[in-house]
Amino acid sequence: MPRLLDSLRRQTFTGWSVLFIDGPSGPEHRAVLDQLCHQDARFRWQPQDPAEPGIFAAMNQGFAAAAPHDWLLFWGSDDWAPALDVLERAMAAIEDLTAQAAPPDLLVCRGRYVKGSRPGRATAFRWRGTYRRSLFLGSTPPHQATLIGPGARSRLSRYAPGFRLSADLDYFLQLCRDPQLRVQTLDLELVHMALGGVSGVQHRRRLQEVRRAYQRAFGCCWPFPYLLRYAQRFLSALA
Repeated sequence: MPRLLDSLRRQTFTGWSVLFIDGPSGPEHRAVLDQLCHQDARFRWQPQDPAEPGIFAAMNQGFAAAAPHDWLLFWGSDDWAPALDVLERAMAAIEDLTAQAAPPDLLVCRGRYVKGSRPGRATAFRWRGTYRRSLFLGSTPPHQATLIGPGARSRLSRYAPGFRLSADLDYFLQLCRDPQLRVQTLDLELVHMALGGVSGVQHRRRLQEVRRAYQRAFGCCWPFPYLLRYAQRFLSALA
Protein backbone atom coordinates (compact mmCIF):
# COMPACT_ATOMS: atom_id res chain seq x y z
CA MET A 1 0.00 0.00 0.00
CA PRO A 2 2.82 2.55 0.58
CA ARG A 3 3.60 2.65 -3.15
CA LEU A 4 -0.08 3.33 -3.94
CA LEU A 5 -0.32 6.12 -1.36
CA ASP A 6 2.90 7.79 -2.48
CA SER A 7 1.90 7.72 -6.15
CA LEU A 8 -1.46 9.34 -5.37
CA ARG A 9 -0.10 12.06 -3.10
CA ARG A 10 2.37 13.09 -5.80
CA GLN A 11 -0.23 13.46 -8.55
CA THR A 12 -0.40 16.85 -10.27
CA PHE A 13 -4.20 16.45 -10.31
CA THR A 14 -5.33 16.86 -6.71
CA GLY A 15 -9.10 16.45 -7.07
CA TRP A 16 -9.10 12.70 -6.48
CA SER A 17 -10.53 10.87 -3.50
CA VAL A 18 -10.03 7.31 -2.28
CA LEU A 19 -12.39 4.98 -0.46
CA PHE A 20 -10.73 1.93 1.06
CA ILE A 21 -13.01 -1.08 1.57
CA ASP A 22 -11.35 -3.04 4.34
CA GLY A 23 -11.99 -6.74 4.80
CA PRO A 24 -11.50 -8.57 8.09
CA SER A 25 -8.13 -7.02 8.92
CA GLY A 26 -6.79 -6.57 12.42
CA PRO A 27 -6.99 -3.51 14.67
CA GLU A 28 -3.42 -2.46 13.84
CA HIS A 29 -4.22 -2.12 10.13
CA ARG A 30 -7.44 -0.28 10.84
CA ALA A 31 -5.57 2.10 13.13
CA VAL A 32 -3.28 2.88 10.19
CA LEU A 33 -6.33 3.62 8.03
CA ASP A 34 -7.79 5.85 10.74
CA GLN A 35 -4.55 7.82 10.96
CA LEU A 36 -4.28 8.10 7.18
CA CYS A 37 -7.83 9.46 6.85
CA HIS A 38 -7.25 11.89 9.72
CA GLN A 39 -4.14 13.28 8.01
CA ASP A 40 -5.69 13.65 4.54
CA ALA A 41 -9.44 14.10 4.05
CA ARG A 42 -9.19 12.71 0.52
CA PHE A 43 -8.86 9.25 2.06
CA ARG A 44 -11.82 7.45 3.62
CA TRP A 45 -12.43 3.88 4.62
CA GLN A 46 -15.30 1.62 5.55
CA PRO A 47 -15.45 -2.01 6.63
CA GLN A 48 -16.55 -4.56 4.09
CA ASP A 49 -19.96 -6.08 4.68
CA PRO A 50 -19.17 -9.51 6.17
CA ALA A 51 -22.27 -10.93 4.49
CA GLU A 52 -20.72 -10.13 1.08
CA PRO A 53 -17.07 -11.21 1.07
CA GLY A 54 -14.68 -11.06 -1.86
CA ILE A 55 -13.01 -8.40 -3.98
CA PHE A 56 -15.95 -7.76 -6.28
CA ALA A 57 -18.36 -7.39 -3.36
CA ALA A 58 -15.95 -4.77 -2.01
CA MET A 59 -16.02 -3.04 -5.37
CA ASN A 60 -19.82 -3.09 -5.30
CA GLN A 61 -19.58 -1.09 -2.07
CA GLY A 62 -17.49 1.39 -4.03
CA PHE A 63 -20.21 1.61 -6.68
CA ALA A 64 -22.81 2.25 -3.97
CA ALA A 65 -20.72 4.95 -2.26
CA ALA A 66 -20.01 6.95 -5.43
CA ALA A 67 -21.65 10.31 -6.00
CA PRO A 68 -23.76 10.61 -9.19
CA HIS A 69 -21.12 12.48 -11.20
CA ASP A 70 -18.03 10.61 -9.97
CA TRP A 71 -15.65 8.75 -12.26
CA LEU A 72 -14.50 5.49 -10.70
CA LEU A 73 -11.22 3.60 -10.78
CA PHE A 74 -10.95 0.31 -8.93
CA TRP A 75 -7.41 -0.23 -7.69
CA GLY A 76 -6.03 -2.71 -5.19
CA SER A 77 -3.45 -2.01 -2.54
CA ASP A 78 -0.73 -3.35 -4.86
CA ASP A 79 -1.61 -1.05 -7.79
CA TRP A 80 -0.12 2.40 -8.27
CA ALA A 81 0.13 5.35 -10.65
CA PRO A 82 3.29 5.07 -12.79
CA ALA A 83 3.75 8.81 -13.43
CA LEU A 84 2.93 12.07 -11.67
CA ASP A 85 0.48 13.32 -14.30
CA VAL A 86 -1.56 10.26 -15.27
CA LEU A 87 -4.73 11.34 -13.45
CA GLU A 88 -4.41 14.88 -14.81
CA ARG A 89 -4.12 13.55 -18.37
CA ALA A 90 -7.09 11.23 -17.93
CA MET A 91 -9.31 13.95 -16.50
CA ALA A 92 -8.21 16.40 -19.22
CA ALA A 93 -9.25 13.86 -21.85
CA ILE A 94 -12.67 13.50 -20.22
CA GLU A 95 -13.11 17.28 -20.13
CA ASP A 96 -12.09 17.63 -23.79
CA LEU A 97 -14.45 14.86 -24.90
CA THR A 98 -17.29 16.35 -22.87
CA ALA A 99 -16.72 19.78 -24.44
CA GLN A 100 -16.78 18.30 -27.96
CA ALA A 101 -19.87 16.14 -27.55
CA ALA A 102 -21.42 13.89 -24.95
CA PRO A 103 -19.03 12.52 -22.31
CA PRO A 104 -17.92 8.92 -22.70
CA ASP A 105 -19.35 6.25 -20.44
CA LEU A 106 -16.02 4.41 -20.25
CA LEU A 107 -12.51 5.81 -20.71
CA VAL A 108 -10.18 2.89 -21.38
CA CYS A 109 -6.44 3.38 -20.86
CA ARG A 110 -3.54 0.93 -20.59
CA GLY A 111 -1.91 -0.82 -17.65
CA ARG A 112 1.21 -2.88 -17.06
CA TYR A 113 2.13 -5.71 -14.73
CA VAL A 114 5.40 -5.28 -12.83
CA LYS A 115 7.50 -7.90 -11.08
CA GLY A 116 9.95 -6.31 -8.69
CA SER A 117 11.47 -3.47 -10.69
CA ARG A 118 10.99 -5.17 -14.05
CA PRO A 119 8.09 -4.17 -16.32
CA GLY A 120 6.06 -7.10 -17.56
CA ARG A 121 3.02 -7.75 -19.73
CA ALA A 122 1.00 -4.73 -20.85
CA THR A 123 -2.78 -4.72 -20.66
CA ALA A 124 -4.55 -2.83 -23.41
CA PHE A 125 -7.91 -2.80 -25.17
CA ARG A 126 -7.65 -3.47 -28.90
CA TRP A 127 -10.28 -1.36 -30.64
CA ARG A 128 -11.98 -2.99 -33.64
CA GLY A 129 -14.45 -0.38 -34.87
CA THR A 130 -17.16 -0.83 -32.24
CA TYR A 131 -17.13 -1.77 -28.58
CA ARG A 132 -19.15 -4.96 -29.03
CA ARG A 133 -17.05 -6.11 -31.99
CA SER A 134 -13.86 -5.46 -30.02
CA LEU A 135 -15.15 -7.65 -27.20
CA PHE A 136 -16.28 -10.37 -29.59
CA LEU A 137 -12.79 -10.46 -31.09
CA GLY A 138 -11.34 -11.28 -27.69
CA SER A 139 -10.22 -7.94 -26.27
CA THR A 140 -11.37 -6.64 -22.88
CA PRO A 141 -10.89 -3.32 -21.07
CA PRO A 142 -8.42 -3.84 -18.20
CA HIS A 143 -10.49 -2.89 -15.17
CA GLN A 144 -7.67 -1.16 -13.25
CA ALA A 145 -7.02 1.03 -16.31
CA THR A 146 -10.66 1.84 -17.11
CA LEU A 147 -12.46 4.86 -15.70
CA ILE A 148 -16.14 4.07 -15.23
CA GLY A 149 -18.31 7.12 -15.77
CA PRO A 150 -21.80 8.08 -14.62
CA GLY A 151 -23.32 6.88 -17.89
CA ALA A 152 -21.99 3.35 -17.46
CA ARG A 153 -23.13 3.25 -13.84
CA SER A 154 -26.63 4.38 -14.82
CA ARG A 155 -26.82 1.27 -17.01
CA LEU A 156 -25.16 -1.18 -14.64
CA SER A 157 -24.15 -0.25 -11.11
CA ARG A 158 -23.06 -3.60 -9.65
CA TYR A 159 -20.93 -6.57 -10.52
CA ALA A 160 -23.03 -9.69 -10.97
CA PRO A 161 -23.11 -12.30 -8.18
CA GLY A 162 -21.58 -15.71 -8.74
CA PHE A 163 -18.25 -14.46 -10.13
CA ARG A 164 -15.28 -14.69 -7.78
CA LEU A 165 -12.54 -13.97 -10.34
CA SER A 166 -14.11 -12.57 -13.53
CA ALA A 167 -16.92 -10.24 -12.51
CA ASP A 168 -15.09 -7.35 -14.19
CA LEU A 169 -15.10 -9.19 -17.54
CA ASP A 170 -18.80 -9.95 -17.13
CA TYR A 171 -19.51 -6.28 -16.31
CA PHE A 172 -17.85 -4.98 -19.47
CA LEU A 173 -19.53 -7.68 -21.55
CA GLN A 174 -22.97 -6.87 -20.19
CA LEU A 175 -22.47 -3.18 -21.00
CA CYS A 176 -21.90 -4.03 -24.67
CA ARG A 177 -25.54 -5.08 -24.97
CA ASP A 178 -26.44 -1.37 -25.09
CA PRO A 179 -25.65 0.01 -28.58
CA GLN A 180 -25.78 3.57 -27.22
CA LEU A 181 -22.85 3.03 -24.83
CA ARG A 182 -20.06 5.55 -25.51
CA VAL A 183 -16.54 4.18 -25.12
CA GLN A 184 -13.34 6.14 -25.64
CA THR A 185 -9.79 4.77 -25.60
CA LEU A 186 -6.83 6.85 -24.45
CA ASP A 187 -3.18 6.07 -25.20
CA LEU A 188 -2.06 6.44 -21.60
CA GLU A 189 -0.36 3.95 -19.28
CA LEU A 190 -2.53 4.72 -16.28
CA VAL A 191 -1.60 2.04 -13.76
CA HIS A 192 1.07 -0.43 -12.77
CA MET A 193 0.03 -3.67 -11.07
CA ALA A 194 2.04 -6.14 -9.04
CA LEU A 195 2.02 -9.67 -10.39
CA GLY A 196 0.15 -12.31 -8.41
CA GLY A 197 -3.26 -12.59 -6.80
CA VAL A 198 -5.82 -15.33 -6.42
CA SER A 199 -6.88 -15.26 -10.08
CA GLY A 200 -3.34 -16.14 -11.05
CA VAL A 201 -3.55 -19.52 -9.30
CA GLN A 202 -7.19 -20.60 -9.55
CA HIS A 203 -6.94 -21.30 -13.27
CA ARG A 204 -9.79 -23.78 -13.60
CA ARG A 205 -12.34 -21.59 -11.85
CA ARG A 206 -11.23 -18.57 -13.85
CA LEU A 207 -11.67 -20.41 -17.15
CA GLN A 208 -15.15 -21.52 -16.07
CA GLU A 209 -16.14 -17.98 -15.13
CA VAL A 210 -14.76 -16.50 -18.36
CA ARG A 211 -16.76 -19.04 -20.34
CA ARG A 212 -19.92 -18.18 -18.40
CA ALA A 213 -19.40 -14.44 -18.96
CA TYR A 214 -19.06 -14.90 -22.73
CA GLN A 215 -22.10 -17.17 -22.80
CA ARG A 216 -24.16 -14.50 -21.03
CA ALA A 217 -23.10 -11.87 -23.58
CA PHE A 218 -22.89 -13.82 -26.86
CA GLY A 219 -24.97 -16.95 -26.33
CA CYS A 220 -24.00 -19.93 -28.48
CA CYS A 221 -21.27 -17.87 -30.19
CA TRP A 222 -19.25 -17.76 -26.95
CA PRO A 223 -16.38 -20.04 -28.16
CA PHE A 224 -15.15 -17.43 -30.66
CA PRO A 225 -14.35 -14.59 -28.22
CA TYR A 226 -13.27 -17.12 -25.59
CA LEU A 227 -10.62 -18.66 -27.84
CA LEU A 228 -9.56 -15.32 -29.31
CA ARG A 229 -9.09 -13.91 -25.80
CA TYR A 230 -6.54 -16.56 -24.88
CA ALA A 231 -4.87 -16.50 -28.29
CA GLN A 232 -4.21 -12.79 -27.82
CA ARG A 233 -2.84 -13.38 -24.33
CA PHE A 234 -0.54 -16.10 -25.60
CA LEU A 235 0.82 -13.84 -28.33
CA SER A 236 1.19 -10.98 -25.85
CA ALA A 237 3.23 -13.20 -23.54
CA LEU A 238 5.55 -14.08 -26.43
CA ALA A 239 6.12 -10.44 -27.40
